[in-house]
Amino acid sequence: MKYTTLAQSSFKIGLGVVLCGFLALAQAAIEVSDDRGKTLVFKNPPQRLISLLPSLTESICALGKCSNLVGIDRFSNWPISLQTLPKLGGISDSNLEGIVQLKPDLVLVDRSSPIIARLEGLHIPVMAFDIKNMADEERALKKMDLALGSNESDRVWKQIQAEITRANKQLDGSQKNMRVYFEVNSAPYAAGRTSFIGELLTRLELYNIIPESLGAFPKINPEFVVQAKPEIIMLSETRLPDIKKRPGWGAIPAIAQNRICAFNKEQSDILVRPGPRMGQAALILSECIAEKVSLNK
Repeated sequence: MKYTTLAQSSFKIGLGVVLCGFLALAQAAIEVSDDRGKTLVFKNPPQRLISLLPSLTESICALGKCSNLVGIDRFSNWPISLQTLPKLGGISDSNLEGIVQLKPDLVLVDRSSPIIARLEGLHIPVMAFDIKNMADEERALKKMDLALGSNESDRVWKQIQAEITRANKQLDGSQKNMRVYFEVNSAPYAAGRTSFIGELLTRLELYNIIPESLGAFPKINPEFVVQAKPEIIMLSETRLPDIKKRPGWGAIPAIAQNRICAFNKEQSDILVRPGPRMGQAALILSECIAEKVSLNK
C-alpha cells in the first residue's frame, strides 16, 4: 500500500512537471526586433493592427493577417477589401487621434515616420521598417511573421522568387542586356541598382544605366540620361508627355524608337512598393520589354 502511494505521488509530480512545461511553452513571450533594433515583446500575437505604409499593408495581408487590420494609411489600396477601413493619413501627417481611438495592439510604420515617438509616448507598440531592397523585404516578412504568428513568410518569399524567375524566362536573348532607365518621379529621381527595382532589373538581365555608386534612389541630372542613351525608358504614364519635351531627350534611342514603358496607376503601385507583389512587378517589366522590343524588330 505504501509502495502504491509513493508511485502515485511520483506520477503526480512527474505529471505536474510536464504540465508546467507545457504551460511555460504556451505562455512564452514573443520577442522580435524591428529595423531600428528596438525589441518588442508580446505575450500573444497582436490582434488589432494598423499599417501606415502600403507595402507593409500588403505584406500583412500576404501573411494571412488582413482581417486583423483595423486601420490603414490613405495610400493603401490593395487588397480592395481593405477600402472600408478607416484611413489614417500618410507618413508625414498620420492621424494620431484616429489611431488612438482604434486601440491597436501594434502599429507598423516606415522607419522615417515622425509619429513613432508620439505613439510610443502613449505606450502604443510600434514596429518600424526601412525597406529599400529585396533583402530588406525578406527580413521584414520574417519579422512580421514572428510578431503576428502567421508562419507564412517562407511561402510568400518563394512565390516572389518563382515569379521573378518566370519573368526572366519570358525574355529572349535579344531582349536582355538592354540599357534601361527607370524613373521613379519627375524630380527626376531614378531607381538605382541597389534599390529593389534595380535588383529586379538585374534579375531580368537588363543593364541599369544608373551606377551603383549613386545609391538606391538618386536625384539625377536629365543630361546624364541623354549621355547614357538608354534603349528602354520606364516611368508612370502621367509623365509621358513631359519627357518628350526635355532638352535633348528626343535623340535618346528609347524615345526615338518608341521603346517607352508607361505604366498605369495600378501597375505603378505594384512597381514602386517593396512588398509581396515584387514578383508581379517583375512580370510587368518583362511583359512591357518583350512587347516594345518585338514592335521595333
